[in-house]
Amino acid sequence: METMKKILPVALTAAAVVSGVSAAEGTPVVWGPCPADVAKPGLQCSTLELPLDYRHPDGRTITVAMSRLASAKPAQRRGVLLVNQGGPGLTGLGFPVSLVAAGLPQKVRDTYDVIGFDPRGVGHSTPMTCDMTPAQTVESVNPPFPHGPADVAKAAEAAKTVARQCTTSETAAVLPFITTANTARDMDRIRAALGEPKLSYYGDSYGTYLGAVYTTLYPQRSDRIVLDSSLGPEGYDAEALRSQGLGFETRFPDFAEFAAADPAQYGLGATPAAVRAKYFELAERLDRAPAQGYDGTTFRTITAALLRSDAALPALAKLWHKLDVNEPVSPATGSRAGSDNFAASYLAVVCGDSRWPQAVGTYQRDVAIDRVRYPMYGPYAANIRPCAFWPAPVEPRVRISGHGPANVLMLQNLRDPATPVPEALRLRVAFGDRARLVTADQGGHVAYLNGTNQCGNDAVSDYLATGNLLAHDTFCPA
Repeated sequence: METMKKILPVALTAAAVVSGVSAAEGTPVVWGPCPADVAKPGLQCSTLELPLDYRHPDGRTITVAMSRLASAKPAQRRGVLLVNQGGPGLTGLGFPVSLVAAGLPQKVRDTYDVIGFDPRGVGHSTPMTCDMTPAQTVESVNPPFPHGPADVAKAAEAAKTVARQCTTSETAAVLPFITTANTARDMDRIRAALGEPKLSYYGDSYGTYLGAVYTTLYPQRSDRIVLDSSLGPEGYDAEALRSQGLGFETRFPDFAEFAAADPAQYGLGATPAAVRAKYFELAERLDRAPAQGYDGTTFRTITAALLRSDAALPALAKLWHKLDVNEPVSPATGSRAGSDNFAASYLAVVCGDSRWPQAVGTYQRDVAIDRVRYPMYGPYAANIRPCAFWPAPVEPRVRISGHGPANVLMLQNLRDPATPVPEALRLRVAFGDRARLVTADQGGHVAYLNGTNQCGNDAVSDYLATGNLLAHDTFCPA
């Protein structure tokens, strides 16, 4: 999801590291060292040359970089587990190593070669750019918090400029084809190149939509599919972004209770209500007079980002306290420096997957509505983005359905600020009997290996290792 994601550097391509190979069925993949920025012990990398436009598979090609953590027990190996950490726009070559560091169980590691990849348009794959300035790089995905219709109109002008830059940049010809459906097609070419009849998959956040599209397009080539912290069946569209207003309000009481439990240390109030009031006080103060690189928008978006993990709540409380008493703080993440690749590829996918509302008045109305419904974060999430001025998608959105085997396991935190429960429930309905949903009574974004609910972790690990899908939806108490 988009809130204050780190802007990621772009290498030329992984072709500088290993030779690209054909994606034909059964063609051996040549594995070699990984690019220096993702190199880790045991991690190997390679590239594939894949069609830019699958409607014309013999036309122009792009490079997609992939990585492998091989199973240490080939005799127990079932196949490959492709993994994606969401975004869109985030690199993925290092994600297999990150999962192992987070505690991916040995029984899962033994069962699969874990395969990461930089999606098309991203990082070491053929990268996107919109020729954005450093300020545009941040504000294209994090526009200023809107206080009224005039702020939305001002954001619209900036968004229109970015959209024009994206459609006229040096990578503009690639732009229409950086979509979820095409990335799913790339995944199936990866499967074929690895000589695997089926593909198992773990994806979180936006990666859930990517996995849902893959298993809808290729149900008979899908083995064990795990979707963690799900978007709705329409993917990352305007309504999915607006849902973060609800997610923030649902999650915030966890932080308010935490901070209020130690008023002597944090000084944010002795009750959850006082902590909530402090949020509005600090945001409005920083709107009027930014301090130490934090304005009201930065304060709100960093708060939303740190709400995604219980482990980050102490750091969030300390940051609030320092801003409140004007003590020195660390620079805000998402600095205005470096490549625009994350922002460009993020926009390519979310704007290119579906048609967003085009009228500025629609966003002005939505901001006004969500200021009442979800005052903490709703106006920000409802504000206009460059997608309002994007060309029409090149193909219809994939319709997620229940056609296919019962092989989808969904895991969802009850108080997820980025992909709230109603979105997961709608995806669950769309899958019908294909899916089972495990709901964990905990807060934060991304449930697997990222919280203390062992019931949820065990459900995913056991399914990946054994293939035994739960008989019915399950609730995991705190």
